[in-house]
Amino acid sequence: MSKTKERTAAPGGVPLQGPVAGPVAPPRVSARRRRPGMIALSLALVVAGGAGVAVLLLQVGHRTQVVTVVRDVQVGQVLTEQDLGKASVALDPVVKAVRADDLDSVVGKRAAVGLKPGSMLAPSQVTKAFLVKAGEQLVPIGLKAEQVPATALVPGQKVQLVHVPAQGATDTGKAPENAPQTIAGRVVKASKSAPGTGVVVVDVATAADDGPTAAAWVSASTLRLVLDAPDGS
Repeated sequence: MSKTKERTAAPGGVPLQGPVAGPVAPPRVSARRRRPGMIALSLALVVAGGAGVAVLLLQVGHRTQVVTVVRDVQVGQVLTEQDLGKASVALDPVVKAVRADDLDSVVGKRAAVGLKPGSMLAPSQVTKAFLVKAGEQLVPIGLKAEQVPATALVPGQKVQLVHVPAQGATDTGKAPENAPQTIAGRVVKASKSAPGTGVVVVDVATAADDGPTAAAWVSASTLRLVLDAPDGS
């Protein structure tokens, strides 16, 4: 037996409604109190970030025309326009490079060091002076692999040419009474070791009076090359 819910009706057949809820008030959201100091800090960070990006863009966009080397140039060789080129680079202020506008000022000068293609030309890499000065002579010295110093030989390095007894000379086992004879010199150029033999040829500038003596020592294989300490050491 089913049960039916009775509905009460108002006169006229209109059903009576139950209690009607009133309007629901929205939840109260407490307003967060903003601190002026935090707002100012946020604005400062935004401004600083924008300024940093602007500076970076300016640095990336700012390029400098510089002189470059386009082919091998040996030490002491006179520079020509065919040896040099120009390039646009983003140049750090601490890097010293010859500006493209000054290209004519370096043409005709000599390379103070060996120059390689693709490198920027620095003012210190060129010189007006002859590598062999007046009153000097150039003595080529061949050094075997075991005679080459581990320290790289570079132009301008001061050296001593030392005369040693010839191989096979009488050896008494005693220290020599007199100090070995030496000649002061300066490295002008050092070649790479020759394939197979490992011999390195070093061009050394000496006083004109000492050139023939040094050449005789080289011929007799009684010469050794010793590096001097750098100036100020």
